[in-house]
Amino acid sequence: MAQQTAGHLIVECLIAQGVDTAFGVPGESYLDVLDGLHAHRDRIRFVTCRQEGGAAFMAEAYGKLTGRPGVCMVTRGPGATNAAIGVHTAFQDSTPMVLLVGDVGSEMRDREAFQEVDFGTFFGPGTRGMAKRVERIDDARRIPEYIARAFATALNGRPGPVVLVLPEDMLVQQVDAVPLPRAEPVESGIGPQRLLDLREMLLKAECPFVIAGGSGWTPAAAQALQAFAEQWQLPVGNAFRFQDTFDNHHPLYAGDVGIGINPELAARIQQADLVVAIGPRLGEMTTGGYTLLKAPRPAQKLIHIHASADELGRIYQADLAVCATMPAAAQALAGLQPPASVPWAAWAQAAQADYQANLAPQALPGLDASQPGVVDMPAIVATLQRHLPADALITNGAGNFASWVHRYFRYHGIAKGHKTQLAPTNGAMGYGVPAGIAASIATGRTVFTIAGDGDFLMNGQELATAVQHGGKSIIVLLNNSMYGTIRMHQEREYPHHVSGSALHNPDFCALARAYGYAAEQVTRTEDFEAALLRALAAPTGTLIEIPLSQEIISTRGTLSGITQAALAR
Repeated sequence: MAQQTAGHLIVECLIAQGVDTAFGVPGESYLDVLDGLHAHRDRIRFVTCRQEGGAAFMAEAYGKLTGRPGVCMVTRGPGATNAAIGVHTAFQDSTPMVLLVGDVGSEMRDREAFQEVDFGTFFGPGTRGMAKRVERIDDARRIPEYIARAFATALNGRPGPVVLVLPEDMLVQQVDAVPLPRAEPVESGIGPQRLLDLREMLLKAECPFVIAGGSGWTPAAAQALQAFAEQWQLPVGNAFRFQDTFDNHHPLYAGDVGIGINPELAARIQQADLVVAIGPRLGEMTTGGYTLLKAPRPAQKLIHIHASADELGRIYQADLAVCATMPAAAQALAGLQPPASVPWAAWAQAAQADYQANLAPQALPGLDASQPGVVDMPAIVATLQRHLPADALITNGAGNFASWVHRYFRYHGIAKGHKTQLAPTNGAMGYGVPAGIAASIATGRTVFTIAGDGDFLMNGQELATAVQHGGKSIIVLLNNSMYGTIRMHQEREYPHHVSGSALHNPDFCALARAYGYAAEQVTRTEDFEAALLRALAAPTGTLIEIPLSQEIISTRGTLSGITQAALAR
């Protein structure tokens, strides 16, 4: 094998791992890697982003979408710290991701050199919320080992982010190493005795409920989950922001288990005598602050299936804990012999009826449709449902604006062959725009992003990335001139004390056009459909701004209603 520089070898190792797209912001600390990307530009694409946080979000979204680690490249210090938000998102969302960080040269280390950071401390497992593993490559001959281990670590157990630190001087060393084979996730199944125990618990149940979610789902695994639910007539809810795990159009679907949960669904989970959690961590958002399932020992019997043994027993002491990956677990469950009939058929039908009832538009009291900003948001979502193709990807960041699609949009399930939701379970603002752009670049499918004004401005600059690299997303921006979620909490806890949540915004349509997107403003509900059809037909991405009354703060109540309730207390 002819010698080459370490930076070029890193690119070859990424290609060997199946990487065809990497996201990042270039830096002088990893120039030789950039040169390797140039040398192999026919096999791997480098998407140049405008800020490292946007780049890291794009890589995280790519990991969610493909099930393979999304790759992000940034420079030391400021670049890596900007990228931290994407690493934290990948950690909490259990998304496979690899962050490559160009670093100071070895001879400069430990002197607080220019932009130097101790990445092991900053990103390391001790943070309990950043990377699964942080490693520095000092010996260029071991690059294949480090890259292969990073991908295996990102994929296996509970998937997550890995950070590899690349000293600048190491990258220009000559080396004759060769890439290692592509890392694949190790599948682990449900043992025979565990499967028998699980079946016995189901047979003893009268009101069981399934919560599905987490990462690691493939179309085949989602199809097997659906078969299991059908054979046993089990009602299924999807965990917070994993709403495409089980098809929302299925007659056994019961709704999303997360923020703004249907009160009827929350009561049903609390009334269940058996909860079967397949894939989710059962974190704070899915459990309603650990109230739907009391920690550490729920009132319900609990079967918890998760890919990482570390997650089992960490918060909840399950009656049956099963360490298994989703493809293997779902296949085993699909083969579980059901009884001739089950006593909970009516229970499952009632769960579906509750879900259907929750889809009915809920009138918000005190709104005057003739006033500016009073737009019928359930009607907007219904229009999206009619016109977006079944394989469209729906993305969002964090804010009350997302509750409109969470409640009213019916996500097509992974069982139909595609992921259809990209959303941050860690509540990261600014995620939806770059995630949608990454999804468009990676798949070419229709991508719809819902954003708030505050959310959009955190990464709106990535529209320039979309235009440069052929991305095309449709963004509906709900502009209420405030950080709405914070304002809602302020009115609930400190009524009439508005502090820090008001926003003075730019002309969003002019801003989008400056980046190269089409843009228009819609002020009336009846004008939205035509605007959406124009966006779907447009050759570029489109931003549709909807000025929204501050009163329309949630799917269930108005801002003044929250204020009055707080004052009455």
